[in-house]
Amino acid sequence: MPLPPWQPVGENFTLSCRVPGAGPRASLTLTLLRGAQELIRRSFAGEPPRARGAVLTATVLARREDHGANFSCRAELDLRPHGLGLFENSSAPRELRTFSLSPDAPRLAAPRLLEVGSERPVSCTLDGLFPASEARVYLALGDQNLSPDVTLEGDAFVATATATASAEQEGARQLVCNVTLGGENRETRENVTIYSFPAPLLTLSEPSVSEGQMVTVTCAAGAQALVTLEGVPAAVPGQPAQLQLNATENDDRRSFFCDATLDVDGETLIKNRSAELRVLYAPRLDDSDCPRSWTWPEGPEQTLRCEARGNPEPSVHCARSDGGAVLALGLLGPVTRALSGTYRCKAANDQGEAVKDVTLTVEYAPALDSVGCPERITWLEGTEASLSCVAHGVPPPDVICVRSGELGAVIEGLLRVAREHAGTYRCEATNPRGSAAKNVAVTVEYGPRFEEPSCPSNWTWVEGSGRLFSCEVDGKPQPSVKCVGSGGATEGVLLPLAPPDPSPRAPRIPRVLAPGIYVCNATNRHGSVAKTVVVSAESPPEMDESTCPSHQTWLEGAEASALACAARGRPSPGVRCSREGIPWPEQQRVSREDAGTYHCVATNAHGTDSRTVTVGVEYRPVVAELAASPPGGVRPGGNFTLTCRAEAWPPAQISWRAPPGALNIGLSSNNSTLSVAGAMGSHGGEYECAATNAHGRHARRITVRVAGPWLWVAVGGAAGGAALLAAGAGLAFYVQSTACKKGEYNVQEAESSGEAVCLNGAGGGAGGAAGAEGGPEAAGGAAESPAEGEVFAIQLTSA
Repeated sequence: MPLPPWQPVGENFTLSCRVPGAGPRASLTLTLLRGAQELIRRSFAGEPPRARGAVLTATVLARREDHGANFSCRAELDLRPHGLGLFENSSAPRELRTFSLSPDAPRLAAPRLLEVGSERPVSCTLDGLFPASEARVYLALGDQNLSPDVTLEGDAFVATATATASAEQEGARQLVCNVTLGGENRETRENVTIYSFPAPLLTLSEPSVSEGQMVTVTCAAGAQALVTLEGVPAAVPGQPAQLQLNATENDDRRSFFCDATLDVDGETLIKNRSAELRVLYAPRLDDSDCPRSWTWPEGPEQTLRCEARGNPEPSVHCARSDGGAVLALGLLGPVTRALSGTYRCKAANDQGEAVKDVTLTVEYAPALDSVGCPERITWLEGTEASLSCVAHGVPPPDVICVRSGELGAVIEGLLRVAREHAGTYRCEATNPRGSAAKNVAVTVEYGPRFEEPSCPSNWTWVEGSGRLFSCEVDGKPQPSVKCVGSGGATEGVLLPLAPPDPSPRAPRIPRVLAPGIYVCNATNRHGSVAKTVVVSAESPPEMDESTCPSHQTWLEGAEASALACAARGRPSPGVRCSREGIPWPEQQRVSREDAGTYHCVATNAHGTDSRTVTVGVEYRPVVAELAASPPGGVRPGGNFTLTCRAEAWPPAQISWRAPPGALNIGLSSNNSTLSVAGAMGSHGGEYECAATNAHGRHARRITVRVAGPWLWVAVGGAAGGAALLAAGAGLAFYVQSTACKKGEYNVQEAESSGEAVCLNGAGGGAGGAAGAEGGPEAAGGAAESPAEGEVFAIQLTSA
């Protein structure tokens, strides 16, 4: 069924759906929809079989979101239980339009008064509209439609327009704002008074008159307005106001004011006009605009002004009376001291002329030049002198000279010159335009004079020090100094002097300087003086290869002595040597640990010298190791190797002695290794390794047995070896000299593992012969035995 054209938000409306003739009604279902949303659904089950047609009604609350929504009805006839299908149909959609209109009246903003011919903005505002875009606004002034521009802001609108008042509308008029939405409207009315108020008319009998003429001023306005001229009102509204005056210079550019007032609807309105009077008069040169005496600072650009009063505007010209400089009046330009002088200024217009003499003074800061205040002044000690500086400037400057560093010590009048008057003085000239300062260097000259510290009577020359004799003399100007030998070996010899300031042209430093007596003479233009100087010669320490060789050799076991190091020098230097990194212990004999680097320093009063000395310690050879490989003996046809290692310096020469008949013996390049390939019975026996150098010889022996698979033993010492061989029945063992250990050993396990068992020392005691590893031999071949030997027990156990 049709819906209302507009539905207020928040109020109920009825939806009704009718399906005429549809049946059977018991199989019918009706649904009311908002868009695709189901609002209500009803089934008519249980109705009589012959019942036809149905109606479904629902009450719905209108909401904002329902605006523009489509409502429809859907009918479903389900005949599937009767062997037929499901039949559906829907109504055409009905669109719902909802609205909300505030109960408040629109708000009008408009002027209460509106002048004919003027334009003023008016506006109408209303809140609480929905939908605001559907609202219609009517805005009118009297019978004039204002055609407003509408601006929407959410649920509010603002309608603005321009109201123009015409003469036909003069009087009280109504401004109307009417808002319509959803068939409802809201309206507001405001009263506007339209009035006419022309500005007053102000006239002068003559806008431009000569000084002394009469002038009439008149002010008039409309019939209802009251005019006031220069504060004096007219008698009644509608009548003009008037005044007369005798024009003078003071009336030139005078402004006259006319006010008009009008009462409209209880409000007083005011309008005014003004007019200016021009009075023509001859020029005037006043001291305020063109002073008789001008004082300007020199330097910055200035606009030079000499202004004259007059109407028309006078022209002003200023020039020197002697026909010299002309002032560029009114122009920006630099001010120089050349502009100083007296000028005649003339002002003229068509009413007359005025003349005035003016004096221009250009002031400038003081200046101190080299003529009036020289940078350098020389005085002679003992004479009278004064320090004066003359400065240029306007106004004339005051000049004060003060010695630098002495506050308040002003130099004035004549001085008895002493050398303490020498120094730098600061002279400052001051006037109101600034100040200038200058440093004046005063030099006081005097004759030469020797001082002991700067030219000593006794001087020691140190050879190689690079120092020359310094004889500085006090005197101004700087005296020249010359020192000449006066007797003996130095007669006539010139003593080279160190220059006051070192330079590339300084005298060459002599390698040898003759000691003796010299006479030094100092001379400048104010006199001369002499002094006797005694010169002696000394030298700093010096060590070289001849006095302290850089490589020295000691022999181990020799009596300990100091390094052979000495130094030359006067006075005689002391020499101390120390080992680098380690303290040098006090000891009686030299050991190989004494080898290393030593640092020797020679010292006397003039300095030090040092040398680095490398000390080598040589010692007799010792066969440190004699070993066989394999250690457990060798079978016939097998291979074995004997290795001999010796400790000696210089390095020892290795030599071997083999059993008689041993053939096919090979030696390494340095003889340290003896090797046999394919051992035979002749290779069995005792082998000796000997090490020899310049300090002696040392040998060790080892016995090799070529046998079957049983154990063989080599033992040291004649008596001990025989007993061990008899008890072992062919048992052999290998003794390694560098891995001797105290304790008890299983000989059979030692054979199988290669572990060495040894006797410490050369033999088993006094009278023992060379054993398995042999005893040490002296260089002459005699056997050496230790004073106290240690004997190690060898315990034999059964397997």
